[in-house]
Amino acid sequence: MKWVGAHVSIAGGVSNAPINAAAIGATAFGLFTKNQRQWSAPPCSDEQAQAFKAACAEKGFQPAQILVHDSYLINLASPDAVAREKSFKAFLDEMQRCEQLGMTLLNFHPGSHLNQIPLEKALAFVAEQINRALSSTHKVTAVIENTAGQGSNVGRSFEELAEIIAQVDDKKRVGVCIDTCHAFAAGYDLRTPSAYAATWKSFETIVGLKYLRGVHLNDSKGEFNSHLDRHASLGAGHLDWPVFKRLMQDSRLDRIPIILETPDDSLWAEEIRTLMGFDQ
Repeated sequence: MKWVGAHVSIAGGVSNAPINAAAIGATAFGLFTKNQRQWSAPPCSDEQAQAFKAACAEKGFQPAQILVHDSYLINLASPDAVAREKSFKAFLDEMQRCEQLGMTLLNFHPGSHLNQIPLEKALAFVAEQINRALSSTHKVTAVIENTAGQGSNVGRSFEELAEIIAQVDDKKRVGVCIDTCHAFAAGYDLRTPSAYAATWKSFETIVGLKYLRGVHLNDSKGEFNSHLDRHASLGAGHLDWPVFKRLMQDSRLDRIPIILETPDDSLWAEEIRTLMGFDQ
């Protein structure tokens, strides 16, 4: 069984997210718990947290079906100690908000070395901040998202993801979210049955399928190995529908949140219906 949804709005309050997800026929959803483009935000009140939990229960969403996304500003790989500490505090706040809301999966971009430090040092910084955050929280899993390799972003290769995980102390609370657009742009082909099989075999060998905690399902405006992080609606990019049908029929991806981040939210309900039709 596949859990499929989209990254929905929290406008009007975080408790609206499960309502918005249910309205498009989703069986999973992603969300920000606060404004993703600001460093600070008012605390989540107990009343807001209870309303969110009640809405999730009413609409039939369990924590395993929900993939929270942290702020775009956070850079755990920053070469600057002050900036890295600011990012850590923001990341810890995100983890604590997840705890308050009863959520167990926090997805995040690992960050960028800004071409100022070696890649290995940047990956070590990411793992260090994950360890600090996990030691101060409970139950929430840090879910590292693969990147397209744009600029100086880290996490473009399975080897980089595996190196971060290797340096995390609590292996039970770290995982990976594979973004299909990012993977394709980073040089992992999915377009043919053989390429699809080879990519997942590589992930299984280098990272391990046990670490797969979520999928961001996006077509790609950029060409293969372009390192361009530009999402397209399903079927409107260089991946196209056969890839997504193949993915929906892959039992290894059962019971993890598969989340659309496609640019046209008016198509989400249709995209979800089509995807679920493949899961038969």
